[in-house]
Amino acid sequence: MAKQMWRTYDLKKTYDIVIIGGGAHGLATAYYLSKMGVKNVAVLEARYPGYGGSGRNTAILRSNYRTEEGIKFYDQSLGLYENLSGELDYNLMFSQQGHFTLGHTESGISGLVTRAENNKALGVNSYMLTPPEIKKKLPEIDISSHVRYPILGALYHPPGGIIRHDAVVWAYGRGADKGGVEIHNLTEVQDILVEKGKIQGVKTNRGTIHAKKVISVVAGWSSEVCRLAGVKLPFVTHPLQALVTESYKPWLHHVVVSGTLHIYLSQTDRGELVCGDGIDQYPHYGMRSTLGFMEAFSSHVLELFPILHNIKVQRQWAGLCDMTPDYSPIISPIDEVEGFYVNGGWGTYGFKASPASGFNTAKMLAEDKVPEMIKPFSYNRFRENRLVGEKAAASVSS
Repeated sequence: MAKQMWRTYDLKKTYDIVIIGGGAHGLATAYYLSKMGVKNVAVLEARYPGYGGSGRNTAILRSNYRTEEGIKFYDQSLGLYENLSGELDYNLMFSQQGHFTLGHTESGISGLVTRAENNKALGVNSYMLTPPEIKKKLPEIDISSHVRYPILGALYHPPGGIIRHDAVVWAYGRGADKGGVEIHNLTEVQDILVEKGKIQGVKTNRGTIHAKKVISVVAGWSSEVCRLAGVKLPFVTHPLQALVTESYKPWLHHVVVSGTLHIYLSQTDRGELVCGDGIDQYPHYGMRSTLGFMEAFSSHVLELFPILHNIKVQRQWAGLCDMTPDYSPIISPIDEVEGFYVNGGWGTYGFKASPASGFNTAKMLAEDKVPEMIKPFSYNRFRENRLVGEKAAASVSS
């Protein structure tokens, strides 16, 4: 008989901390809170853990960002991922196979060179490759000059790779449960209770819970949850579509991304190609994939890999991305509502941030102090004009 990953509980009337959202970020936060000795914690998930962005992403990991703040943060996350299977006693199928970001224009190459130098300055392994060097690592790629967007070079990031996304969710959930955290499936937050500018708790479909601290960790639904607390933040939600092909003999041993074509692909251990395109250009909450996405991706990927002209697609899907104006997240207490915290705005790159996000968010909640690592991601940076502009490193976000 299969053993449950985490236990089932009745809702208590009071918790020290309520985490809204049972994805990788929420469960990582719960896990690290339990390691810090905070036990009376509830994770509330409207569906089931991993239903949202954590179960719908393409699980690419990297730390080759553009800004100093972003590079340090994602490098911390990648470092935590490297030891996570052992720490959580679960095979996460992490494969550090190397990550290519292709450049097709002079301005694109200039941006990649800047990223490479910023990464080197902060100790992150990233460097530029010429087309012949790319061809040596990716024999099937087309580096000829007769295509619409010839490949002029690439930023290569050896520590980048892929991981089994649902395994990360399960392992963090199991770890949090072992640490005394309660995970509540099918528990929808209907209202956030605020009195005289202070959090009092939340109202759910299973009853009312009292808590002094409530945090929203809900990816694409951040705007809706914040609205329940009377908080308006600069989130705009766009779907991001993806697909997976049937299994083929392993041939693609690296992650390949094109910022100009807005596509990316990698191959799993089972032989499937996991592929994605840019976000939908207009905001909405739909999570169904479209024919337009399939047509756009197909035409673009064939420019890079003509050998894929007759592969078969197995399934398509979409997930929701909450975007901020500077393409960086918001991880912050909200001054206007004491006890209310927000972790959101991850755009298309939230899953790779899960360990560092969870660790630093847990420290913020446990110690009532914002860690230095996430101070740049405060919500009030938009009022103070100190943006953390990561658009140049978000290759498929625009």
